[in-house]
Amino acid sequence: MEKSAASTEPQGPRPVLGRDSVQVPDDQDFRSFRSECEAEAGWNLTYSKAGVSVWVQAMEMDRTLHKIKCRMECRDVPAETLYDVLHDIEYRKKWDSNVIETFDIARLTVNADVGYYSWRCPKPLKNRDVITLRSWLPMGTDYIIMNYSVKHPKYPPRKDLVRAVSIQTGYLIQSTGPKNCVITYLAQVDPKGSLPKWVVNKSSQFLAPKAMKKMYKACVKYPEWKQKHQPHFKPWLHPEQSPLPSLALSELSVQHADSLENIDESAVTESREERTGGAGGEGSDDDTSLT
Repeated sequence: MEKSAASTEPQGPRPVLGRDSVQVPDDQDFRSFRSECEAEAGWNLTYSKAGVSVWVQAMEMDRTLHKIKCRMECRDVPAETLYDVLHDIEYRKKWDSNVIETFDIARLTVNADVGYYSWRCPKPLKNRDVITLRSWLPMGTDYIIMNYSVKHPKYPPRKDLVRAVSIQTGYLIQSTGPKNCVITYLAQVDPKGSLPKWVVNKSSQFLAPKAMKKMYKACVKYPEWKQKHQPHFKPWLHPEQSPLPSLALSELSVQHADSLENIDESAVTESREERTGGAGGEGSDDDTSLT
C-alpha cells in the first residue's frame, strides 16, 4: 500500500534499505532522489533567509534518524562550477572547516566510487565518520550527486570516532541560467546516537545555513583556485583521468545501522565555545585558506 506524501516514515530513494547486497544506483534511483528534493509535502520549514531555506522531517517511527533538506540560490555560480566544487576532494579540504579527513578509496564504475569522510561535530559531542558509495549523474543542465553507507573490509569503525550511517544523502544542482543555479541538499542520516535537542535545533537553524553559505563562497573562488591546481584534472568529468584502483561491488557490503554501536549523548550540554561561535569552528567565517 502506498504511503501518503505527508507520512512521517522515511520516504524517497533508499538504495540501502531492503537490499542485502551493494548496488550502484540506477536511473530510477536518481529520478526518485530528484523527486524528493523537489517535494514539499511532509517537510517543515525551519529557516528561510537571504536565499537559503532549511526544512526538517520528523521521524516518528525512529527518533534516531535525522532528515534535513537545504536549498540555496547561487547567483554568479554556474551549475557546472558547483558540480566541480562538490567533486573536487582537494578543494574540499580547503573550504570545508568541518572535515577532519577525506579521501577516495576506489572506483566502482565510470560514475561511482567509494570514499571516506570524517567530520567535527558540535562540542562536546564525539566526532563522526562514514564510508560511502557515491554516484553521480549529469541530467541535461542539471546534476545529481548522492551516496549511501557501505562497509569496506579495510576501513572498519575507528575507536576515536563514531561510525555514522548515511541512509541517503546527496545534492541536486539545477541550472537557472548561464551563471546561476539552485542547489538542494538532502540528507537522511543515522548519527548512531541519541542526540540532544539543542544539536538538532542548531543544525537546522545555524549549522546547515552557515555550511551552505560557506559552500557558496567556495564556489565563487573555485575558478581562480582551480587555475593554479591541476586545472584540467577533473576525473568526475573525464573517467580516464582517475588514478583510483578498481573495486568489485562484491568486496563491499551493506552497512546496516543496527550493527553499529549507539552512543547516548542526549544529556550532553552545549559547550561555551560552541555557544559563542569559537574560533575556527562553525562560528568562524574565515575563508583565507581558499586562496
